[in-house]
Amino acid sequence: MQTLRAVTRPKVAIMLALGFSSGLPFMLVGNTLGFWLREAGITLATIGFLSWVGLAYSLKFLWAPLIDKVNAPILGKMLGRRRGWMVVSQVLIAGALIGMSIVKPEGGLMLFTGLAALAAFASATQDIVVDAWRIEVSDASEDMALLSSAYQLGYRASLLVTDALILIVAASVGWAVSYSVMGALMAVGLVATFLAVEPGRNLAAQVTEHKWSARAVFDAVAGPFIAFFKQHGSKALLILAAVSLYRLSDFMMGPMANPFYADIGITKETVGAVRGSVGLIASVVGIAAGGLSAVRFGFITTLLVGAVIGPASNLGFSLLAIVGPSNEVFTTAMIIDNFASGFAGTALVGYMSSLTTFGYTATQYALLSSFYALLGKVLKGFSGVMVQNFSEGRTLMEGYALFFISTALVGIPALLLCILLVRSYKSVGTTAAVN
Repeated sequence: MQTLRAVTRPKVAIMLALGFSSGLPFMLVGNTLGFWLREAGITLATIGFLSWVGLAYSLKFLWAPLIDKVNAPILGKMLGRRRGWMVVSQVLIAGALIGMSIVKPEGGLMLFTGLAALAAFASATQDIVVDAWRIEVSDASEDMALLSSAYQLGYRASLLVTDALILIVAASVGWAVSYSVMGALMAVGLVATFLAVEPGRNLAAQVTEHKWSARAVFDAVAGPFIAFFKQHGSKALLILAAVSLYRLSDFMMGPMANPFYADIGITKETVGAVRGSVGLIASVVGIAAGGLSAVRFGFITTLLVGAVIGPASNLGFSLLAIVGPSNEVFTTAMIIDNFASGFAGTALVGYMSSLTTFGYTATQYALLSSFYALLGKVLKGFSGVMVQNFSEGRTLMEGYALFFISTALVGIPALLLCILLVRSYKSVGTTAAVN
């Protein structure tokens, strides 16, 4: 009964909706976009390079200090610092997605890519503020774990829409109409933002207007990083290294997943149906398992488990490339991958949330999430070239199989770093994060 009351609290419901809003643009400027581009006749190498529009997610720490210390124009005074920036970013995302639906790849790839980059930039800005809001409204570690799970659940629900249902819709009405609908769905985030309460822990920062003195600018830009290294001491670099490699396998595989389905002969309808049924169930179970594990065993132990199952799940797609377009193998691979991604994603979000310092929440979390994605975002741009190189002297499917195996192997360094992280916490007697 207590768990039911916790799940039905207003801020948890709002977190679900904001998680949905945060996740909505992610695939639309990433993997799903690759499906559209491949069907439009764009080469694998070009698709890989165009995935670099997602670098905005990894560079958001550059403007996070501004978001942390300065109100959004006009809306900041009306809604508060966090909610004001949420509305600005959500409106920009909606406009960019609708713009993409009008231009289309055939209408001018440069302009189309520019709109995708705008959507990614606004989406990264939304992530900065939503992450800060989630952390600042958390009352305890259990509360943070619950909100992290709610965020992941909402995020995964949006991935269901943009990575599964959109394929079924696109098969019927086309990609352009589908992207217009996705732009309209940003209304979910807008409604949640207006219903949300500005975090009380951010009120002190709201009272004093930001002063553009040299000291104030230094504190806004350097303060969060100095505080982070002071708080975590000798473990700081180890934490950043582990975070930066944790989801590298998923990032490298991402841009080639949908082109792989198109090349192997699995239809959009089949991909969407599997993702929207057993794939969804597997994601929800994975998220729930990750949240329960974090509450019961701690963020570090959960992180370690995710470092094993996350990269290993990529091997299922290698098997699919070898076997051929088997619906049974595809479904099994999707179940394993979605469970592993849900579990590992919840583990990482919860752990990174536990590392931040109030007063610098947005910037520090942006730093961590940027480190988590930066290397993967850069390297995934070469994913198309990798598949093409692996395919030289072999069939395209053999090239895909070797590519997926290589993405699983790059998860080994992250696993080793997580083991070192567990030992470092134990060596200083910090059991809260380990147990």
